Amino acid sequence: MVAQALARFGRVDTLINNAGIFIASAFTNYTGQQYQDMLSTNLNGFFHTTQPEVEAMLEQGGGHIVQITTTLVDHANSNVPSVLASLAKGGLAAATRSLAIEYASRNIRVNAVSPGIIKTPMHAAETHGALAALHPMKRLGEVADVTQAVLYLEDAGFVTGEILHVDGGQVAGV
Repeated sequence: MVAQALARFGRVDTLINNAGIFIASAFTNYTGQQYQDMLSTNLNGFFHTTQPEVEAMLEQGGGHIVQITTTLVDHANSNVPSVLASLAKGGLAAATRSLAIEYASRNIRVNAVSPGIIKTPMHAAETHGALAALHPMKRLGEVADVTQAVLYLEDAGFVTGEILHVDGGQVAGV
């Protein structure tokens, strides 16, 4: 992927690690396959995409990486049992801070956006009311809310290691 981007554009200034799966389940009900799928998509995908991207950014003199995590990492909710998501996305949050420090002096910034529940096709319309009630603002986030957060981080040249919550106040409490 990185080689194709470099061949087409000559450089890659920003990487957004947005791939992920979410499986809500009681811990004892998860299957070994669900565990493998979660780690494979959320963590292995990050590793195999980000490592070559960092190498390219080092060669070109800088860049910006943004992970998409989840507010459930920082604010667990008994109504949404999701330990595997917290495990995988929590790993991305920790990696965000670690990479930000490791590469700050080499002009590579690393940040994350931590959404609450966002109105996407992943959530059936009939669940929107119940899901909105999980947020202090009593509504679901919109894709545009996450996009604006990523664009803010893209333009904020002195921000690195930040985990920006876009969650209608979820992380602050209920």
